[in-house]
Amino acid sequence: MPQPAGTSASVVVPTYNRPDHVRTCLEHLSRQSFAPERIVVVDASPTTATRDVVRDVPGVTYLRNDRGAGSTATSRAIGVREVTSDVVAFLDDDAFAAEDWLEQLVARYDDPRVGAVGGRALNGQPGEEAEGADRVGLLLDDGSLTGFFAADPGRDVAVDHLLGANMSMRRAALESVGGIEDHYPGTCLREETEPVLRLRLAGWHVVYTPDAVVRHVAGPYAKGRRFDLRYTYYGRRNHVVLLARTVGVGDPRFRRNFGAVARQTGAEIAYAGRSVTRLWTRQGSVTRGVGNGVLRAGTNVAGTLGGLGAVALLGVRDGLRPTEVRGD
Repeated sequence: MPQPAGTSASVVVPTYNRPDHVRTCLEHLSRQSFAPERIVVVDASPTTATRDVVRDVPGVTYLRNDRGAGSTATSRAIGVREVTSDVVAFLDDDAFAAEDWLEQLVARYDDPRVGAVGGRALNGQPGEEAEGADRVGLLLDDGSLTGFFAADPGRDVAVDHLLGANMSMRRAALESVGGIEDHYPGTCLREETEPVLRLRLAGWHVVYTPDAVVRHVAGPYAKGRRFDLRYTYYGRRNHVVLLARTVGVGDPRFRRNFGAVARQTGAEIAYAGRSVTRLWTRQGSVTRGVGNGVLRAGTNVAGTLGGLGAVALLGVRDGLRPTEVRGD
């Protein structure tokens, strides 16, 4: 596939405590059909294991992020500051790129209106190529987001946001919307969404191409497990912050999102109620069902309150009224 004349691209790999995954990730990057100008690994790990892996790979730059766990956006920002290429591509440390991955991403930048491009992250789940193929990466009217970044719609499609495991941005476009800031602690959910959504809201085109493929093996979390209550809390907390910093708290989508969460919380309570009825029919574990429903409902509420508190603090810090908390 022909590349835009003179377009250069670098790859940034944020990592925390996954040296074996980093080794495999770099092995796949070494076989790219379109050679990256730079490969930068930004390590927030508390040990030297990842540094030792990178030291043995020629041509790869190793940088430190001393903020540690829960600061993936900071690692991305450190990597962006290090490179000067036209395009900055991002890979998770547990995402292993196909040989033409970078070539496919860069090819979409021949349109000067394109500010970001991402691709498929295969999880090895049955039917993932079809699920949600007509709803990839959208910001909905109620402020929620669709994902489906393993889907294959059969063509390039316009989207609102991308998956951090497999995405890229035009460096000049990223700088034009304020770069990458880190307001997404804990599990770091939504940290990659903010800069891409900013680009989309600023009028740049954001493209999802099924031709740029990585295999996403979902390495272990720094703390806790995927989809546990901690994941639920930070997912909700960080989503409130995301909406405030992108569309703004005065936007109908920000307000409608609380209705969506209220419905979800009600569904969790209803699940707990149904579990009580099983007591009379002796079906399933009543204690577990009630506990899960109540805990998840409470965690959604706690995450919402935590997000609103974070938004208020950001407004105070920046000297803004609540309706201006956007981080422009």
